[in-house]
Amino acid sequence: MDYRPQLSAAEQAARLAGKLLKERFHEVHRVDAELAHDIKLQLDRETQELIVAALRQRYPDYAVLGEEGCAAGSSGAPEWIIDPIDGTVNYFYGIPIFCVSVALRVGEQTVLGCVYDPMQDECYTALAGEPPRLNGREIRVSTRSRMAEAVVFVGHGTHDGSGEAGVRRFAHISSQVRKMRILGSAALTLCYIAAGRFDAYIESRINLWDFAAAHLILESAGGRLEFTPSAENAVTGSVIAWNGHLPIHAALAY
Repeated sequence: MDYRPQLSAAEQAARLAGKLLKERFHEVHRVDAELAHDIKLQLDRETQELIVAALRQRYPDYAVLGEEGCAAGSSGAPEWIIDPIDGTVNYFYGIPIFCVSVALRVGEQTVLGCVYDPMQDECYTALAGEPPRLNGREIRVSTRSRMAEAVVFVGHGTHDGSGEAGVRRFAHISSQVRKMRILGSAALTLCYIAAGRFDAYIESRINLWDFAAAHLILESAGGRLEFTPSAENAVTGSVIAWNGHLPIHAALAY
């Protein structure tokens, strides 16, 4: 089946949401929930509602799985997977590194992904089986194969079961690579690997909506991603993602 119309709808919805987020970036934002290491904004909910409304104008029977709630569709219908603001803490603190993420899953397969960074006006898109694009231009992962050449994101904090374990892993990898970077947005990090800007990403706790769209974009660009679900929840787990060339598993071994 040709999912280009659905990808067009996803991009239009993501750009609409991104426009709203950019317009309201400098406002004082209402916090719905303040967690130990995260923030939920009223604007998260408003943005997801905007995306869902735009998508349901064209595809009213599709289901929705989102960070800000789910909605059933008709039996066996495709499912939109939405993260309205990936990088909410950045957004709240006025750091202009965040994005809107929209994927479509049919059965067990993600068939399209769109990640839009409104502050840079960069839109990453992919259809299963085709090269991914950044603002219409084909992108590809880097060919770097030595850890000493690599730029790597390693999550090192709060959800390892022990913050100390995460910090040790960060230190272990940082001694092997050219540079470490932490963006605060999983989807953008994966897209940066897809575009050859970063080379690897390791995170101990991530949700499906954080990376569903970017996962397809990355693998379509030649990269790889391994997701290990947690024992409690199939949509939450750990991720190792890389350009397909680095010896990332050997680098993680102590």
